[in-house]
Amino acid sequence: MLPESGLESDRSRTVTTAHHRTSTSAFALPEHLSAKADPDLIADDDAHFAAIAAALERRRSEDGRRLDALRRQPRGSGEYALERDAEIRRLSSRLLLLQRFGLDLVLGRMVPSDGSGTTVYVGRTGLTDGDGHRLLIDWRSPAAEPFFAATHAHPLGLASRRRYRWSRARITDYWDEVFTTERLSGGLQAHAALDDQSAFIANLGAQRTGRMRDVLGTIQADQDAIIRAGSHGALVVDGGPGTGKTVVALHRTAHLLYSDERLRRHRGGVLVVGPHEPYLAYVADVLPSLGEDGVLTATVRSLLPEGAAAPAEAAPRVADLKSRRDLVDAVEPAVRLYEEPPAEALLVETPWDEVWLSPEDWAEAFNALDSGTPHNEAREDVWTALLQILVEAHSAGMDPDAARDEENGEPSTEQLYRSFDANRGLREAFARAWPVLRAEEIVGDLFTVPAYLSRCAPTLEPDEVRSLQRADPQAWTLADLPILDAARRRIGDPDTAGKRRARDRARERHQAAMDRVIDDLVAADDSDLQLMTTLKTEDIRDRLIVDEDLPAEARDPLAGPFEHIVVDEAQELTDAEWQMLLDRCPSRSLTIVGDRAQARRGFTESWRQRLERVGAGPVEIATLRINYRTPEEVMAEAAPVIRAQIPDANVPTSVRASGNAVRHGTVDELGQVLDAWLEEHDQGEGTAVVISADGTTAAGPVQGGAPGTAVRDRVRSLTPALAKGLEFDLVILVDPQEFGTGIEGAVDRYVAMTRATQQLVILED
Repeated sequence: MLPESGLESDRSRTVTTAHHRTSTSAFALPEHLSAKADPDLIADDDAHFAAIAAALERRRSEDGRRLDALRRQPRGSGEYALERDAEIRRLSSRLLLLQRFGLDLVLGRMVPSDGSGTTVYVGRTGLTDGDGHRLLIDWRSPAAEPFFAATHAHPLGLASRRRYRWSRARITDYWDEVFTTERLSGGLQAHAALDDQSAFIANLGAQRTGRMRDVLGTIQADQDAIIRAGSHGALVVDGGPGTGKTVVALHRTAHLLYSDERLRRHRGGVLVVGPHEPYLAYVADVLPSLGEDGVLTATVRSLLPEGAAAPAEAAPRVADLKSRRDLVDAVEPAVRLYEEPPAEALLVETPWDEVWLSPEDWAEAFNALDSGTPHNEAREDVWTALLQILVEAHSAGMDPDAARDEENGEPSTEQLYRSFDANRGLREAFARAWPVLRAEEIVGDLFTVPAYLSRCAPTLEPDEVRSLQRADPQAWTLADLPILDAARRRIGDPDTAGKRRARDRARERHQAAMDRVIDDLVAADDSDLQLMTTLKTEDIRDRLIVDEDLPAEARDPLAGPFEHIVVDEAQELTDAEWQMLLDRCPSRSLTIVGDRAQARRGFTESWRQRLERVGAGPVEIATLRINYRTPEEVMAEAAPVIRAQIPDANVPTSVRASGNAVRHGTVDELGQVLDAWLEEHDQGEGTAVVISADGTTAAGPVQGGAPGTAVRDRVRSLTPALAKGLEFDLVILVDPQEFGTGIEGAVDRYVAMTRATQQLVILED
């Protein structure tokens, strides 16, 4: 498999029709592979492909009709709405997959060793013909596991396996693996197709593009075991550069969405968190190519709107303080100061009498809400509890034998509620006791009022409190985001009450209009059974109000909760940033991807120690040790760089050599190196990157957008941090000694060097 490599999204591919496929072979093998074109080797495949082509046409048509019908139906509410939306998402994803791929849905085939002679074809999705016969099994199904997991030591019941290489919806190569001696000695045309290892290695060395390539057909057994692991708890996919961590995590995501009922039906879904925007663009095509286009992706920066313009924290000491949990934990006591019940009684006047609201009454109302309810959302609940206490106190204080007030009479319960609710003095006292808060103001106060921060974060030393103070309370930095996020979750929307009242008023208007319609229908019903009167029952009246007719509640899709979160380059996350993610994932179902040796701030703990400390347990570790991307020549030079700082670094073993020695030169040779490479690759193939300390070189400024943008055609200029998670055919390091010293400098050089799939050039002054 080609881990962490580029997924070529050939969106211009046209899907070949069933009629064309029945008369034309799917195989377009080059001349040097003519022996593989023998009809004895491919005739059965072509016959099966013809049936698949016909079934694809039928499935596209059927799915399109079902999707149109569902979209025309009213959305409704409750469980029905959830099921309808889930079915629309499922059909939409599958239809997009079927429209994007034709016969190249097929990954390969396997022949069981039980003598049945039944050949099983594995594809990106399952497919049956018109009679219900299985033509393709989904790659994620248990039945497909041997296709990926079988080895010569453990064939898992297979006699042979064939994998296809597709280009523009035609097979340009294929290779066979045989797992039984009988099969090996019995044919395959003198073993014309038995070149699985050479083909696999050749695939690893193919030119890259700006997107992660499709590697589903070449997933290896050790990777497949991780992909099919269950979703309970946190699974760490640990591995050095080029070991396929990212590919494994994304394919695992697609597998979980297929196999895990909790993820498939739950509204929360899955979130993929990457290190930077170029990474998200690089992997954007992977999950849609696997039939999953509903997964959200984000960086830690993009989880909050303020992250878009937030710079890095300038002072290292301040950044370190904010990376810990102290300030995140300070949010709770900071808000609690605004939820303390008054210590003095309040006299509340009504048209009928006066009622005292004691400190004990205040405390009772404040304690009436459910734990975990955001502060602003809890205001209505506390206010309602307060009114209830006052109404009960008024009733208890009434003398049942006393004469009624001749003018006003004894008030009803509803009159009492309205009176207390409209009492200006009570409302003002409540506003002081439980004010509407804004997260930005609470966090800003922590950074501008030392006494407030000292009280809320008692673990901080006085000099640490002083160093965290600043003139502008809301001059947000990246390090502030976890604190601001915690405050926003604890405090909630300051406009909650207004939005709730607007929705209630809209529901009342809809109900009044519906009541008028029902009254008209009942009045016009002259049948003996008077069936229209049933519309007046409360249950039916409630069902006639459709949620989609009411004002929609704005919801931040990145706020969660999510049933599963994938975190790539997880070794870089601070404790505070981990809290941001864990708050979005109550299930603690996580796929965590990283390499401790690539942590720019150092990573002295084990994965288990780090994750259990931040609250992400239980934790399982899966380690990948084979480097499928970086050639031996590059790793031989990169390994000493990281081991000089981290002797026990998990440096993976490369499976191939490129034949290109690492080249050293001077900075003034940069233009010549790029010109020579572009001339050699003048057919528009391959990608190159110039990596420098600040991302600006003779090649041009750093590119922060999608990987398709280039300084020159197919050439980018990046910093070591923005190159993380990406890969290029040619990597040019400019003055790598400027990357820094210590752990950070060594990691940046190691990461930059190991982005190369073919050639590494190091230029220094």
